[in-house]
Amino acid sequence: MGIRNYLIEGVSGTGKTSICSELQQRGYHAIHGDRELAYQGDPETGIRADRVTDGDSYEDHIRYLHEHHIWDVAKVKALVANQDDPVTFFCGGSRNFSKFIDLFDGVFVLEVDLDTLNKRLDERSENEWGGKGRTTERELIVRLHQTKEDIPKNGIIIDATASIEHVVDEIIRQSEENKS
Repeated sequence: MGIRNYLIEGVSGTGKTSICSELQQRGYHAIHGDRELAYQGDPETGIRADRVTDGDSYEDHIRYLHEHHIWDVAKVKALVANQDDPVTFFCGGSRNFSKFIDLFDGVFVLEVDLDTLNKRLDERSENEWGGKGRTTERELIVRLHQTKEDIPKNGIIIDATASIEHVVDEIIRQSEENKS
């Protein structure tokens, strides 16, 4: 929906949702990708893949949920094609970002150290991904933090240990520098 479009990525707990909300409060067009674009599907084909997990272990179920957390590519393309706003920020993670990453003018990757990540996960409720008592999810998040296997490789690294306001200021500054 923007003349310029940016993806804001990072592992769970780096601040994507908070950044998106702050951008919206400041009047920017920002999309909560995990809420507005995400579903369970095949990362290659996009076919919905809601799966019954009878007989699977809890660990298999969590791995499946993560590996099949994708965004609707057609919706992403339609939003990018609509140029009603000067800039749009797409915030969230997906396992199929390779299907649409080339549509973006830039990618920001939020990074935090492991201590900060663990503190943030400790603050989550038991109903949130990686929150209290969700050990399997948390182990997956920590592994992904260490390996960075689900993060775009050529993104602009943003230190997300700073205050939300500072992180958003930096994203806005860098997106302004990137104007064509």
